[in-house]
Amino acid sequence: MGGNSTKATSGINGAGTQTQQELGIPDSAKLFFEDTKRSARELARDDLIRVLTGRSGDAVNWLQDKFQLDLSKVARLGGHSQPRTHRGNAQFPGMVITYAQMERLEDLAESIPDRVKIKKKARVIKLVKDESGAVIGVEYSHNGKTETAYGPVILATGGYAADFTSDSLLKKYRPEFWDLPTTNGEHCTGDGQKMALAIGANAVDLEKVQVHPTGLVDPNEPDAKVKFLAAEALRGVGGLLLDNTGKRFVDELQHRDFVTGKMWENGKFPIRLVLNGQASKEIEWHCKHYVGRGLMKRFESGEALAKEIGIKPEELKKTFDEYNEISRTKKDPFGKKFFAGGEWKMDDYFNVAMMTPVLHYTMGGLEIDPESRVLDKSGKPIPGLFAAGEVAGGVHGANRLGGSSLLGCVVFGRVSGDSAASYLLQRLGPVAEKAAGRLGAVAGHLGAPSSSSSQPATAAAKEEKKAEAAPSGEKSFTVEEVQKHNKKDDCWVIIDGKVLDVTNFLPDHPGGEKAILLYAGRDATEEFNMLHDPKVIPRYAPEAVIGTLKK
Repeated sequence: MGGNSTKATSGINGAGTQTQQELGIPDSAKLFFEDTKRSARELARDDLIRVLTGRSGDAVNWLQDKFQLDLSKVARLGGHSQPRTHRGNAQFPGMVITYAQMERLEDLAESIPDRVKIKKKARVIKLVKDESGAVIGVEYSHNGKTETAYGPVILATGGYAADFTSDSLLKKYRPEFWDLPTTNGEHCTGDGQKMALAIGANAVDLEKVQVHPTGLVDPNEPDAKVKFLAAEALRGVGGLLLDNTGKRFVDELQHRDFVTGKMWENGKFPIRLVLNGQASKEIEWHCKHYVGRGLMKRFESGEALAKEIGIKPEELKKTFDEYNEISRTKKDPFGKKFFAGGEWKMDDYFNVAMMTPVLHYTMGGLEIDPESRVLDKSGKPIPGLFAAGEVAGGVHGANRLGGSSLLGCVVFGRVSGDSAASYLLQRLGPVAEKAAGRLGAVAGHLGAPSSSSSQPATAAAKEEKKAEAAPSGEKSFTVEEVQKHNKKDDCWVIIDGKVLDVTNFLPDHPGGEKAILLYAGRDATEEFNMLHDPKVIPRYAPEAVIGTLKK
C-alpha cells in the first residue's frame, strides 16, 4: 500500500493552517483557490477546486493533530502566491503521511478484524453492479482464486503516467510522451480508470499529462526509464536551474509545464539544479538523501562547480553576481518575484544534480462531483462508486500545482469516506444503522491519536515484541559474504548490523526496486534510517532478516 504517495517529496499544501498562523503567513483559502484556478486555466472546475482549497487547512491540521505529524516547515512552490507547502524537518512528507495512516489501519485490522480487513496481493478485476446499475462490490483474484467483496467502492488506484501496456491511456491520449522517462511506479497503468470506464463512467481531460521539469538523471544510468524526482522544494528554497553554459533561462518558480517548455526551448542540456550553502542547509535532509543515492553531487567551491560544467569560473561568477543584483532589485528578465537562498558566492559549497523532464502526474481521470461520486456519461452519479486521489480527473484542470497531490489524496479521501458511509446508510435504511455505525467507529479509530487507543495489542506492539524475542542463535555473515549477493535475483543488504535477503521483497517495495538495488551487497543503514522508522522491518519484511553481521 502507499503507491506513489509514499514518494511525494515536496509536501502538502494547506491554506490558513495552524503552522502558517504561527509563522505569520497571511494565507487564506480564497488566495489558494485563485492560485489553483489560475494554474488550472480553461479547465478549472470551481466546485472541485473549492473543495480542495477550502478543506486544505483542516486537512493539514488533521494530520498534525490526529497523527502527531511534523509539518512545521512551509515553503513556496511554483505558482503559489504564499508559502503553503508543509513538510517536516526530516524524511519525505509523502512517506510520513502515508505510513502514519497505513500503520493505523493495520493496527485496526489487528485489533478489530470484524471491522477492518486488508487484503494484499489481491488484484481487482472488475466492478460488480446490480440490476439497477449501482456498484455493489468488486471481483478480485487472490491466491489463484476469484472472489467478490461487497459494499460501496472507493477507487484510489492512482494515475496512468507509467501506462506502457497494450491498452495504454498514455499512448492513446499523449503518444508524443510515450518515450519519456517517468517518476511513477510500474503499477500506475490506469487500472481504476479502465475498470470504471468499462461500466459506463465518464472520464475528463485524459490528454492532460504533466511533464515535471526536474527528474534526477543518474550519471551511471542516464537512460533509465524510471527516474527519481527532484523535489520542487529544492527550487522553492532557492535552487537555480543553469544550462550547459552556466546561465539561467527561466523563472525557477514558474508552473511546471512552463519550466518544462523553457527547458526544451532552451535546449542546452545537461541542465543542472544548483543549490548554494544556505539553500542546501534549508533542505539538508533532501540533499543528503540524493547525494547518498549518487543522484546529487556536492562541490566545495564555485571554481569546482565551473570546472564540472565546463566553463570558466568568471562566467559562473557573472551568473551569480547578476542573480544577486536581481534578488536585490526584484527585477528579473524571466519574471521571478520571490527569492530565497541568500547571496550567491564563489567561496561557498553547492549541491548539484542534472535534470531532465519526466512524466509525472495525470490531471485527467474519472469525472467526480464535490462529494467524490463518480459520474456517468450523462453527468449523473453512479450509485456506490467513489474516487479519490489521482484516479479522479478535473480537480487540477490543465496543470497541477506542486504540493496538491498529497492534498488531493487527503481531502478527497476524507470526502469519499464520508460519502460512502452516508450512501450505505441511505441505501439500506434502518438495517444499515449498525453497519454505518461500524464504519463511523472505524473512521473514529483511524483519526484518533495512537496514545488514546484502548486496544490491548496493536499490530505494531506485537511486531516489536516479536522482534525483541528473536532467537539469539541466528546466523552471522561477514561483509565480504554479503557483498557477493549484489544482483536483482540475489540481493542482500546490511541494516543496523542485521543481514537481510530482500530478493523476494524487491517487487513489494513502495519506492521501487531500484531504491534497494542501489545498495545491493552493501550497508544501507544510513539511507534506511533517513527514510524509515525502525519498526518497518519487523512489520513489513520480518522474513527478510537472515542473520547478523560478524564483528
